[in-house]
Amino acid sequence: MALSLLRKWRLVSPTSLFAARSFRSNAALQALTKASEERTPNIVLYNYPSFSGAFSALFAHLFHSHLNLPCLILPFSSVEPLRIEDLCIEGLKKCYFLDFLGPKGFAVELSRRTMCEAIGFDHRKSVLSKVPSKGDYNENCTFHVNLEKSSSTAVYEYFSASLLQMKSNCEGATSLLNPKDRDRVEMVLKYIEDGNLRHWSLPDIKAFNVGLGEWRSKINCVTNPHIYKQLLEISSVDLISKGNSYFSSRQNDAKKFLDKVFKVQLGRGFYGECLGVRADGSSNLSDEIGKELSRKSAAAGLRPIGAVVYMQRKNLKMCLRSTDSSTDTSEVAKAYGGGGCPSSSSFIIRMDEYNHWRSLHSS
Repeated sequence: MALSLLRKWRLVSPTSLFAARSFRSNAALQALTKASEERTPNIVLYNYPSFSGAFSALFAHLFHSHLNLPCLILPFSSVEPLRIEDLCIEGLKKCYFLDFLGPKGFAVELSRRTMCEAIGFDHRKSVLSKVPSKGDYNENCTFHVNLEKSSSTAVYEYFSASLLQMKSNCEGATSLLNPKDRDRVEMVLKYIEDGNLRHWSLPDIKAFNVGLGEWRSKINCVTNPHIYKQLLEISSVDLISKGNSYFSSRQNDAKKFLDKVFKVQLGRGFYGECLGVRADGSSNLSDEIGKELSRKSAAAGLRPIGAVVYMQRKNLKMCLRSTDSSTDTSEVAKAYGGGGCPSSSSFIIRMDEYNHWRSLHSS
């Protein structure tokens, strides 16, 4: 059942919570100073570095551009957060929080100080604890929280509907996206939503996320003035192709280790035998190598587990992987002080103990 909340929110925590100093972007502060001097009425803050936040910022940009409305868009990072006093600029009328609601009470305190309207969008279950009970609200603050719709999709629909509503009153206003961009952008939104909501149901969703990850360094609108044009040109087909190419490359690199395998007596044989390999210097490939070993181990009549061993700092680490759903690698890892899940686990092993595990006969 879809859970959609549209509630009014008032401050419930003291102002002193926001007084702590934090690192902030000088460029962002300069932009806010200029916005105050020009009495810019609209500020858009988007969750950074989130792709749902970045695309939400794109839709806010398109909406205000269509209507020639002055607007300042800034990334909001929990690592270098802006303070409430930074946002108390002259002439502020609306402040949007896209793909996040801000720290608890942040938006409401901003609204109280500036008398601006605060509008926020989020899709995370963890945000529900920040939304007070019904009747505990401030009329200037409206938050949309929908657990079954990603923020970027909700923001797209919101600004599209707002533009359509104002179309008859504002000459030149059109649909939010050009027809040539609409299908491509909407497909990207579907993939982002599939990942945001942890559905992982769309074809090649993992490859899409890998391909999209290459864009993460570019989604700061302060350091990248071309962000909106670039986001409009992103194609899910291209991203999936890049992701699959990445997977293929890693798979090929992992297979190079398969001619160096040896037998491992898990727990000195108490947990059976499997195939293992040393992968010093290539620990980033442990998952791919382990899964290849798991299949090879099963084909050799051993337990369907792959053991990838490498030095981590001054410790010897063993990662266990299995492609067999009935096999639990974590029973071994937990017995030796490690942990994980049935298909993927790891632990630190003493060198003398490891020597007892390794068979003298390679396979």
